[in-house]
Amino acid sequence: MALGLRTVFYSKTVSIAGVPVYACGDCSRHEVYQGVKSELSRLLADLGAKPLPREIRFDEVHEWAGMLRQAASSSLPLDAARIARMTEERTNELLDLLLIAASLGDLDWKRELEGRLSQLNGQYIA
Repeated sequence: MALGLRTVFYSKTVSIAGVPVYACGDCSRHEVYQGVKSELSRLLADLGAKPLPREIRFDEVHEWAGMLRQAASSSLPLDAARIARMTEERTNELLDLLLIAASLGDLDWKRELEGRLSQLNGQYIA
């Protein structure tokens, strides 16, 4: 199965673009990537049973999906080593920002950055 970014539709009114999904070219089966399922579920729960029509970019909700979007925006195929390098660079950027947030005593910003860092942990790098 190949990893790619797809649009997922929820309740026929909400489209969520850029969701990491495995797709099988032989059997046409699609499966949301395990590493983002909990965040996608949380997003769907926040939308509720009868959400208003809208479009959501998943890369704005999940850091690792953002890494995949960046990698996919180039003409090169999604390559695990390149994505791992990009993820490491983004992790370093977020750690630098976390140091700044801590030095400023900005707890809200620090919590946000910690959440973003948790989305980039090693389980996504295969």
